[in-house]
Amino acid sequence: MQLEYDYIILGAGSAGCVLANRLSESGEHSVLVVEAGPMDRKLLIHMPAGVHSVYKDPSINWNYETEAETELEQRNVELPRGRVVGGSSSINAMVYMRGHPKDYDRWNDELGLSGWSYADCLPYFRAGEASERGASEWRGDSGPLGVSRAKLQNPLFDAFLTAGETSGQGTSDDLNGYKPEGLARLDSTTRNGSRCSAAVAHLRPALARPKVDLVTHALVEQVLLDNKRAIGVRFQHQGKVKIIRATREVILSCGAIKSPQVLMLSGIGPAEELRRHDIPLRHEMPAVGQNLQDHLKIHCTWRCTQAITYHRVGRPWNKLLIGARWLTHKDGFGASNIWEAGGLVYGNDHVDYPNLQYHFAPISASYQGRKIVLSQGFTLQVDQLRPASRGYIALNSANPADKPAAHFNYLAEDYDLRELIEGYDKIQEVVAQPAFIAFRGERNDPAAGVKSESEIENWIRATASTDYHPSCSCRMGTDENSVVDAEMKVHGLDGLRVVDASVMPAIVSGNLNAPTQMMAARAADFILGNEPLVPEQARFHFQQERKPTVRVVKTGDEEQTDEAIS
Repeated sequence: MQLEYDYIILGAGSAGCVLANRLSESGEHSVLVVEAGPMDRKLLIHMPAGVHSVYKDPSINWNYETEAETELEQRNVELPRGRVVGGSSSINAMVYMRGHPKDYDRWNDELGLSGWSYADCLPYFRAGEASERGASEWRGDSGPLGVSRAKLQNPLFDAFLTAGETSGQGTSDDLNGYKPEGLARLDSTTRNGSRCSAAVAHLRPALARPKVDLVTHALVEQVLLDNKRAIGVRFQHQGKVKIIRATREVILSCGAIKSPQVLMLSGIGPAEELRRHDIPLRHEMPAVGQNLQDHLKIHCTWRCTQAITYHRVGRPWNKLLIGARWLTHKDGFGASNIWEAGGLVYGNDHVDYPNLQYHFAPISASYQGRKIVLSQGFTLQVDQLRPASRGYIALNSANPADKPAAHFNYLAEDYDLRELIEGYDKIQEVVAQPAFIAFRGERNDPAAGVKSESEIENWIRATASTDYHPSCSCRMGTDENSVVDAEMKVHGLDGLRVVDASVMPAIVSGNLNAPTQMMAARAADFILGNEPLVPEQARFHFQQERKPTVRVVKTGDEEQTDEAIS
């Protein structure tokens, strides 16, 4: 390491890897990437089917838990986040989903973020991916991120798509393309049968350049400020404290849990919270850590009456064969992320674009500790995409090694419970279709006897969990309830940005890896002063515009209509 760099990026996750690549590609600027975890050398990181082992691996995971969730029976919900080069893109399920175009139009039109419409974002999505689908007005074929189509063949996938048609929930050939709604086979961030993490796609090319350095196993203590300017960082590495200066900018890309913590440890945040932990206040920002959002999910499993599921893959001999096949050919079950089908669907008539997301797998799995137990069945899970509940990140202490306190406040608003019950009903509707008759056995989870609304509600409270999409805790905006502006610069400070999922003003309706990489690519142009890519208007098919029935829903101290929160 040098003592000084043009740019210091904190976090080698989805955003940090993109920034390292883009900020260094001219060869003009020096860049240091500071990562708390190790290199991504574990073989199972790169084998897509290894996802169910790596995402709970404590050696590459922050192992976060929520604080006791009042509406989830006081449970502490597990929240794995990647602590490894590549961040959560090295441990996630690799689903490539951008969110719905109307999410970004809402940012632009309703939330005051001019320049963040889907037309503004689409060229960055296209430029960032190398899709097997080829180039089109929706997709790109020459970017750094490998994006592959689903390849596993199984009658249950066919039944799922047929059920989409017969149930009226619809189907789509590409949820990131012309029709962003319905049931579909999903794309994954894989290339040539291997995981294409942000580290593989973006950081590897950057590290080949002479002015880019990466330090791993480094725990950030704080961003250093000189009056109202960020001038460097202090972190622990190999038992020593290092201070490195930034001549241009410090960029936080630590994620929606860690970025607010680092800001507060640096004296940037709510005055009372800092006072509580004897942290000197350097820059008061009440919004730091607030507005926390996530996708809460439930999943239902059924026994499959035919032995066509992947329940045998966990047997030692089969694991050996699958691994050998993957090592030699990079195909077969080892090349699959397993969640190869899903959908974006409407849960009710009061929303004007899909508010529920499916993930479907021809396997039924449960955990005993970190051990995976497989059975002959299939799983359909549903996420609530645009929750009304809001949480916050607080500090447990002023020690940077302590985990922050994540209060998600899941189901704090009754609106969210209603939508998850609707999601449960939609799942039952799909699996009740004739296409599943030949495969559908007894429902295992919830038990077949769970039928009444109160029983379903109790089951949701006892079993609902995160789909690992924390976001919005350092939101973009123009008012006092925001942390960064539309170019991700921290309000009132020079030389400091936050670039990761925490800056989303409202969570998008889908998985977060692809949007986070898109946002980082846009941030790189803001940082370098480049002209943004020219907006692109693509054609989309949406279900006929709905006229929402106004229901008043209380969110915190305010009353909002469905249009305001959906």
